[in-house]
Amino acid sequence: MTPARLESQVRFILEVDRLKEVFRQTECTRSRRPENDAEHSWHLCLIVLVLAEHASAPGLDVLRVIKMLVVHDLVEIDAGDTFAYDSAAMADQHEREARAADRIFGLLPADQAGEFRGLWDEFEAQASPAARFALAVDRFQPMLLNCHTEGAAWRRHGVTQDRVLARNRVIAAACPALWDYAVRMVQAAVAAGHLLPAPAA
Repeated sequence: MTPARLESQVRFILEVDRLKEVFRQTECTRSRRPENDAEHSWHLCLIVLVLAEHASAPGLDVLRVIKMLVVHDLVEIDAGDTFAYDSAAMADQHEREARAADRIFGLLPADQAGEFRGLWDEFEAQASPAARFALAVDRFQPMLLNCHTEGAAWRRHGVTQDRVLARNRVIAAACPALWDYAVRMVQAAVAAGHLLPAPAA
């Protein structure tokens, strides 16, 4: 341990405190204020601890999934949160976030920078069971919050049932039980008038 190493680690820790200031489209279920990215990341990690037993991959590396989810959204400090149904903003999302990953993880000592960037890249590439389960949880959580805030973000942006199901269908491969639950939630949201039904063919 050197003073320079500790200094760079503390600088990184202070920098990522800014994640608390990045707000999402989803709302908190009680206050109905926008959820921030740090709250989102915490919630994802807790969901993994609770639901890992339902993963389709045997022997899921839960610690790796949690590490991935802790670091994955740090790039939004620079790149901002991209709304899931904003196709224009999503066009260059990966490029913006990759630049942010270079800067933010680059604040760390080289070994930790490499580890964190590797976790981020693994999630982006969806190259492992851990990454696929992490993505499934990341897609499920906003659905859950929308279904329990009367479809707040969905209604604000005119999102329809078919778009919600199409975007989030990736959950099925990593966790079929969770996808079945999510589909039932979406159907209930449509029935309650909290999500627009799919347009007539």
